Amino acid sequence: MAGMTRLTTPLVRDGGRLRPASWDEALDRAATAFAAARDQGATTSFGMFSCSKATNEVNFLAQKLVRSVLGSNNIDSCNRT
Repeated sequence: MAGMTRLTTPLVRDGGRLRPASWDEALDRAATAFAAARDQGATTSFGMFSCSKATNEVNFLAQKLVRSVLGSNNIDSCNRT
């Protein structure tokens, strides 16, 4: 991907457009969205894919977050390509 550069600051969506934001704002928005998914019934409003090539520890932490914090069993780490 020639010519592509890395993001150096988070982007948040406002009115359909992305704009730069502080890390605090971006993390607050992410936390608010996760809480909203949990409050709407995470068993139907939230799911997570993890990577089958990740370490066991990373996949364990991902499933722990989804099950313990969000209350959902909708997690998959199997690559079916």
